Amino acid sequence: MKLLLDTHTVLWFFNHVENLSTTAYDAILDSTNDKFISIASAWELAIKISLNKLMFEGGIEQFFNVADDNGFDLLPIKEKHLMHLENLPLYHRDPFDRILVTSAISEGMHLITADANIHRYDVPWIW
Repeated sequence: MKLLLDTHTVLWFFNHVENLSTTAYDAILDSTNDKFISIASAWELAIKISLNKLMFEGGIEQFFNVADDNGFDLLPIKEKHLMHLENLPLYHRDPFDRILVTSAISEGMHLITADANIHRYDVPWIW
């Protein structure tokens, strides 16, 4: 199974595992699953770090290192993700969350998220 982690899910996996559901945690640790982090999540983190709204020791460079060390692949934003985006219902207005939804739909991935608004979309999710 291909998994795309929401931004908060990635941060919790790296720093606060106790915030993850057992199902989410087990799916991430399952070595048969392919795990992805969207470049949109890294972009969101870089913005929040630069605004001092989020601390990640070592900054975005360390985030990339930790992601690589934990076997996560980076998913770029592709044209097909944006094509799905223009028709996505406005259940969620956050642009980063919206691109995660369309990325997961386009790539046939399960989105790992605790965000209840994302659950309203027609996207397979795990929590």
